[in-house]
Amino acid sequence: MRPVHTALAVLVAAVWGFNFVVIEIGLDHFPPLLLSALRFLVAALPAVFFVGRPKVAWKWIAGVGIALGIAKFGLLFTGMDAGMPAGLSSLVLQIQAVFTAVLAAVVLRERPGRVRVTGMAVALAGIAVAAVDGGTSGPVLGFTLVVAAAACWGVSNVLTRKASPPDALNFMVWVCTVPVVPLFGLSLLLEGPARDLAALRALDWSGVGVIAYVAWVSTVFGFGAWGYLLRRYPASSVAPFSLLVPVFGMSSAALVLGEQVSGLRWLAAVLLVGGVALTSLAPVRPRARTAAVSAGSRPAAADASPAR
Repeated sequence: MRPVHTALAVLVAAVWGFNFVVIEIGLDHFPPLLLSALRFLVAALPAVFFVGRPKVAWKWIAGVGIALGIAKFGLLFTGMDAGMPAGLSSLVLQIQAVFTAVLAAVVLRERPGRVRVTGMAVALAGIAVAAVDGGTSGPVLGFTLVVAAAACWGVSNVLTRKASPPDALNFMVWVCTVPVVPLFGLSLLLEGPARDLAALRALDWSGVGVIAYVAWVSTVFGFGAWGYLLRRYPASSVAPFSLLVPVFGMSSAALVLGEQVSGLRWLAAVLLVGGVALTSLAPVRPRARTAAVSAGSRPAAADASPAR
């Protein structure tokens, strides 16, 4: 990759890592489901006028929108609101690579080789260490919700493989339209109209900045730049940069929010990032690759398209 594009990939990882800090700040202003709904509303509605018509079937847009937008982000924001630290959330969420590999083996008949299986085992060991650390420093519910969010992310990854969108930004913008109404409805039902209205009435420049960052910087710029890199370079060249996300997430949470990073958390980070690297970047067996291609999917590209 050219140096300028390498710098762009690192910048996107930094943007996505810092996004967890911004979410943590945003949860001081908004209930979690309302914040998630506002993110997709602001990201999607202006952007649909610039990306053109959807380039894949609506069933794939709806499926990914439900799994990623409603389930994954709803659970992530709620888990962080329940006390899951921003830095630890950025780390634990990477277990999605294991869920993706397992679901791909079942649904897409992608047979993981020994390297991938080893990577999954290492990543799961990292989750176990993170769970021990989380159990001593945070609520179990928040940790569980973030792991569930990672599982939903794995589902959305498999659906994205099946959809095989030719334009990642176009696909993501239209996916962002799906969760808006359901998330607003869930917020009214679970968080209450009084709490939502109070948050909107108290909206200040800090809250506006949070929404602008998570919607436009993290979502529109992040996925636009990532899609641009994937169109210019092989996914195997781009994907490793996503492993920097928890590094930036934990570092920025420590610097901005004052989160303490224990020795156990560093150990969990090494195990998780190493395991995810083996799981995500190991080559697919020839038989599995043939099956994936015949299903109209692009395994490597899908793994290289994380959602933050």
